Amino acid sequence: MAKKAKSVTVSETENFRLEADSIGTKQVPVDALYGVQSLRAKENFPITGERMNPVFIRSMAQLKKACAIANMKAKELTPEQAEVIIAACDKIIAGEYLDEFIVDPIQGSAGTSMNMNANEVIANIAIVSMGGKPGQYDMIHPNDHVNRGQSTNDIIPSAGKITTLFLLDRLDKSLATLEKELLKKAKQFDGILKMGRTQLQDAVPMRLGQEFNAYATAVARGRQRIRKASEEMTALNMGATAIGTAINANPKYFNTVVKEISKVTGKKFTQAEDLIDGTMNIESFAAVSGAVRDTAVALSKMSNDLRLLSSGPRTGIGEINLPAMQNGSSIMPGKVNPVIPEVVNQAAFRVIGNDVTIAMAAEGGQMELNAFEPITFYSLFQSIEILANAVDTLTENCVKGITANKQRCDDLLHASVGIVTALAPIIGYQASANLAKEALKTNVPVKVLAVQKGIMTEEQLNEVLDPYKLTEPPVRK
Repeated sequence: MAKKAKSVTVSETENFRLEADSIGTKQVPVDALYGVQSLRAKENFPITGERMNPVFIRSMAQLKKACAIANMKAKELTPEQAEVIIAACDKIIAGEYLDEFIVDPIQGSAGTSMNMNANEVIANIAIVSMGGKPGQYDMIHPNDHVNRGQSTNDIIPSAGKITTLFLLDRLDKSLATLEKELLKKAKQFDGILKMGRTQLQDAVPMRLGQEFNAYATAVARGRQRIRKASEEMTALNMGATAIGTAINANPKYFNTVVKEISKVTGKKFTQAEDLIDGTMNIESFAAVSGAVRDTAVALSKMSNDLRLLSSGPRTGIGEINLPAMQNGSSIMPGKVNPVIPEVVNQAAFRVIGNDVTIAMAAEGGQMELNAFEPITFYSLFQSIEILANAVDTLTENCVKGITANKQRCDDLLHASVGIVTALAPIIGYQASANLAKEALKTNVPVKVLAVQKGIMTEEQLNEVLDPYKLTEPPVRK
């Protein structure tokens, strides 16, 4: 049974209460639900000027709730203590008290300040609900009660994994919608013939629908890659406490806490087989970041294509039209830029940069703990959310409104010498190359030259150079 903790509150004035920790004493705003450790962290880490991600705060509250339930079942907390802690966590899970989480997401000490911010806020919400005042920790103590059987070293990485999974749910939904819209365009554009390009030079004929189908395939592959990497997020090191040896954790709590986390979050988690490994190594987050990065790379490449295919509109390729979203210039009237693909490019650049940060942070840990989880989570959460937002605007403000310039596609196709490739198996590579050179030099179509030179009859050429047939690969067997 947990012993009753003594209050660390020393005194109180009209506007402040005086709290003490191992560093000394410090004035805390009298009504604040955070405490001395949170306030020190706020002052020590003025790095981004931002607050912790709301989904991460919710994840910590879910963990603390599950821990309270497990500790109650293990008789480490009385039912009364557990009930007020659980009720406090439920309020945070519902989105209340976010303003009380004051520490910067980038901080020292492997996230101790994040954990203590949660412990203090939960404790003080519980204290107030019992009729006490914030800081009266003899009623509910941030460490002895809220953090019982836990360490920053298992709470923070576990909260990071839970948060990542919830954020990835939203990203997957966004990607699924984009994939669906790209497939719609693939079907809509399937009958439009155009010239394919390699290294920005004419290649061989294809259908515009095939191009958009390939974009959808890349998105589907990205979703699959992310889902595979996210499986590593389901193994939690909860119960590991300080370094994986489970010091100070009640055996019953140790064996039930992850089950309670699964119930509270609605997601299936398991306890890591090797808790020391689960505490010292965080490359699983690098794996997720890598999958998100790869998807961002594919989306950025697609955005490059959309910009090129819509370029002009009179002096570029101009095979497709992107929706006009806003003025493109403060000096050139009527100019409209491909702003949505451009913003997707920039989101991808941010994701790629964050991935480098995450890789360095995962590598930078030493011995039994990685101190760089805060920057890892800040970067990963940002990557997932930025990419999801970028995908949403790409889908809604660009892909859905894309139209094809069928006549332009047809004109460019027939003006190209790329179809000469189909003649190579019949008349040979060099003869085909000579025909292409002459067509470019004289500006006479390949088919006309081939007939004039008696290489093939017009009927034979129409059969061999049928563009639609040239776009169909053999049937798979």
